[in-house]
Amino acid sequence: MSREFDVIVIGAGIAGASVAAHLAATHRTAICEMEERPGYHTTGRSAAAYEPNYGPPPILALTRAARAHFEAGGYLTPRETIFFMPDGQEPAFDRLMAVQQGMQEIPVGLAKSKFPLLRDGYARRAVLDPGTADIDVDLLHQSYLRLFRQRGGEIHCNQPVIALEKTGGWTVRTKAAAFSCRIIVNAAGAWGDVVAQMAGRKPIGLQPKRRSMAVVAGPAGTDFMAWPMVGDVGETWYCKPQSGKLLISPADATPVAPHDAYADDLTLAEGISRFEAGVALEVQRVERSWGGLRSFAPDGNPVVGYDRQPDGFFWLIGQGGYGIQSSPALSRLAAALVRSDAPPSDIMDQELRLEELSPQRFA
Repeated sequence: MSREFDVIVIGAGIAGASVAAHLAATHRTAICEMEERPGYHTTGRSAAAYEPNYGPPPILALTRAARAHFEAGGYLTPRETIFFMPDGQEPAFDRLMAVQQGMQEIPVGLAKSKFPLLRDGYARRAVLDPGTADIDVDLLHQSYLRLFRQRGGEIHCNQPVIALEKTGGWTVRTKAAAFSCRIIVNAAGAWGDVVAQMAGRKPIGLQPKRRSMAVVAGPAGTDFMAWPMVGDVGETWYCKPQSGKLLISPADATPVAPHDAYADDLTLAEGISRFEAGVALEVQRVERSWGGLRSFAPDGNPVVGYDRQPDGFFWLIGQGGYGIQSSPALSRLAAALVRSDAPPSDIMDQELRLEELSPQRFA
């Protein structure tokens, strides 16, 4: 096991694994992961959806730039999405339509033909996004980890970082070892500000937010697996067929401290009630549930770039709920910035503005 590296990436979720895979092509790179396996937290608890019209402008650009990688690797299975507008969600409808690409308003009757459980009278308007898809998250994550190892990278699991020391370069101390490197990539997810404080940085105000998920049985005797993902434009619930069941979320975003998240039963019950208001399916039993953390910077955009102090501390946090769908592009961009290379032109062609990602915006 090596002790000296060019780059140490903290965190083996999708953000850390993907950027490390790219960096390992040119730098001696290691990943330090606090859990016993990569992707234990947010990456392993995803709705696994590719939604190119979901997120703030930088995420939209990154997600659209990521599509070629997803398609080339066979990570996507097409699944349409339909957003319903019930009474009172007119402003949310207008906001969605102002930024969308490729979506189309469709008659409510057509929406019901695609999603037969839509309750009569619930939706005033409906919007179809034909460009959405399911993502094979595990295949994507494992492909980056495999590429990382093939390029000589080392991954050290069950090694939570307990101290970061500036010693010319950096010394990264875990509970069992000490490593040296020139560059630290902070890809610690919900713990991003914790890692930053270890390095003597001012926290950016990263806020983890819990999202609860429930798995329930679908309608008996119905082949519903080809149905679209559906939800309301106000983001108070969504539903998606997955693995022979229905995945339902109240689309909650409850501020919490970094922790091993679990679903909140009351929040799930409220979300299922909203789901049942729009969908003619009575949920008799929740078969299982889980919670995940989606971490946001104060302005909702990711934080990507070197710290103001020119000492090799690189931020890669705050992906919110968009980390998986944006990861193929975000990781290439981050790797280029770590190397001080020009950002990839295909990503910048999506009208991405680097200043909207830079940590300098919080100085």
